[in-house]
Amino acid sequence: MPHLYERSGYLAGSDASRLADLRDALFDASVAGVFAARGGYGVQRIVDDLDLGSVLPKVVVGFSDITALHLALWRRMRLVTFHGPGLSWRGERTGEASAESLRRAVMEEGAIGEVLVPAGAARPVTLVGGEAEGPLLGGNLALLGASVGTADQPNLDGAIVLLEDVSEPAYRIDRMLTQLLRAGLLAQASGVVFGDTVLENGSTDDLLAVLEDRLGGLGIPVLYGLPLGHERHQQTVPLGVRARLDAATGMFSIVEPATSS
Repeated sequence: MPHLYERSGYLAGSDASRLADLRDALFDASVAGVFAARGGYGVQRIVDDLDLGSVLPKVVVGFSDITALHLALWRRMRLVTFHGPGLSWRGERTGEASAESLRRAVMEEGAIGEVLVPAGAARPVTLVGGEAEGPLLGGNLALLGASVGTADQPNLDGAIVLLEDVSEPAYRIDRMLTQLLRAGLLAQASGVVFGDTVLENGSTDDLLAVLEDRLGGLGIPVLYGLPLGHERHQQTVPLGVRARLDAATGMFSIVEPATSS
């Protein structure tokens, strides 16, 4: 897009420039797919100025800060979007398995089925066993927390909730999860899938302790560690379609098609 390389302080261009590019991409009937270059910060600042009633159905892919756009497109249009890597691609993080997952998710019409753990990735950890089925919603934990009280705060009742983040200390993960709990967003969720996350100045054991403490009392299955976020081997999953979780076996599947011709 024309403003791709602009800079404005810590933002990738002014709000007006980024909004213009996003509008052009979303509203142009000749554009079949919109792929974010990367995450960063700033979608919250412009998403309220999008007239989403004019958006034509199309593939939208991104994660991290793009969660704010995913939430808006789902809340206002019920548009299925894709939680997947940005195109500022780094081979050491997103290798062949990531490329194939993205291709399959956005270019094949059937349900993508089980989200596989690529060779070299750690196996997921069961925090609370059990089975669940429901629409997959969520994304980046910080952005989901920031949606509380906004027009795009999602209704997660019955949903399998995807959460992930990067380089946060354990107390901030605790704080963000506690905010979601206090706001009631997770009260009626059917399950939680927490993507693999590396803490800032902490171990995986520290993170698991926080997740068990904050999520263990919900009485729903919770699985940690699938490659669904900022860490290596990232897989692409559609948001808004039905998913199935068997936390005891570590199996997570997308059971509803996300695209059609």
